[in-house]
Amino acid sequence: MGNLVAIVGRPNVGKSTLFNRLTGQRHAIVDEVSGVTRDRLYGKAHWNGVDFSVIDTGGYAVNSDDVFEESIREQVIIAIQEADVLLFVVDVSTGITDFDEMVAEIIRRSNKPAFVVVNKVDTHERNAEASYFYSLGIKDLYSVSSINGAGTGELLDALVKILPDKSTEHKEDEELQLPRFAIVGRPNAGKSSLINALVGEERNIVTPIAGTTRDSIHTRYNKFGQDFLLVDTAGIRKKAKVHEDLEFYSVMRAVRAIENSDVCILMIDATRGMESQDQKIFGLIERNRKGLVIVVNKWDLIEKDNSTTKEFEAEIRKKTAPYVDYPIVFSSASNKQRIFKAVEEAVRVNENRTRRIPTSQLNEFMLPIIAATPPPALKGKYVKIKFITQLPSNPPSFAFFCNLPQYVKEPYKRFLENKLRSEWDLSGVPINIFMRKK
Repeated sequence: MGNLVAIVGRPNVGKSTLFNRLTGQRHAIVDEVSGVTRDRLYGKAHWNGVDFSVIDTGGYAVNSDDVFEESIREQVIIAIQEADVLLFVVDVSTGITDFDEMVAEIIRRSNKPAFVVVNKVDTHERNAEASYFYSLGIKDLYSVSSINGAGTGELLDALVKILPDKSTEHKEDEELQLPRFAIVGRPNAGKSSLINALVGEERNIVTPIAGTTRDSIHTRYNKFGQDFLLVDTAGIRKKAKVHEDLEFYSVMRAVRAIENSDVCILMIDATRGMESQDQKIFGLIERNRKGLVIVVNKWDLIEKDNSTTKEFEAEIRKKTAPYVDYPIVFSSASNKQRIFKAVEEAVRVNENRTRRIPTSQLNEFMLPIIAATPPPALKGKYVKIKFITQLPSNPPSFAFFCNLPQYVKEPYKRFLENKLRSEWDLSGVPINIFMRKK
């Protein structure tokens, strides 16, 4: 297990800017709106040959109007429990507030190694003012300006010196090899509830307000003989609804999560059915050639008879045709109904992505079918397919060697794809078919 550093503090003191500075990427959402960071955000940092992870917590707020206040508070406490070292960020321009006193007390009680990081120190006068923060009762204090990086080098030097000696290489190498399952879907379909139900802790804030999760969060799932990374993404919104800059980052994050995943678990709200927004996300997954499992969540809220499930399933496949070979799981994340079935299907789809079919089997099965139903002749010319092989790539890709590759059109390629699917389990996986000149 690697070292974990938690950045804590009240809203709008610059925690996310510091997080970006430490991890060297624009990973957290940075915005002038107070309380923008609502979930623990994880990132990797490297300094003087030492690797460590950083958590950026939501702003710690008490008695505010923010509906997330209680949740944010819990997030900070969880982060303090998880972390090896705490960076307590305060703002020199506002001085010490009641909030700061409260956070300082929690940190002192935790007995964790901690630094007070006085942010926005960009003049000599402010440097002098920074010493007031020693009164918080935490002895290690560093003045920085997160936005331009001043002082962060000294802070990092001190930080890596006190990090416990843990070997992180094995874990990171191991995690790089793990399959990544991205949980995607429109806002409020139940993505965070699914992760919490699987992992068994309040890993994300869950409220019945669309768009609560604004960033992707990785969770390692290592139970019941399964081992993979779960990626919870911001709810993908319609572009027209992306008014604030921070929503733009969220959408980009979700898109990137799809791009960087192996299998996407697309969550659909059973009470709304498959809407155009869900179809767009489906299209994004298909375009990126990712594995797919559709999870229909909130199934417990639907009145059912004997044919409800079949009709619902048929409606979904009709909307995604011609690609219809993927698992659909009807579940309820809130009462944990069939959530492990969703995981099993994602694991099976990931196995299908890497399936290798021996060349001899491919030719034995496909060539007689092609002989019985050859590609349609074009301008009096006949296409003869002589040989088939699977290419060494994910998702499964097949090369059909023939005399006139340019004459084979999409409908025939779909026919070949359906025949391959009928013989081998390639459910949930897009297939690439290439015609090559013999």
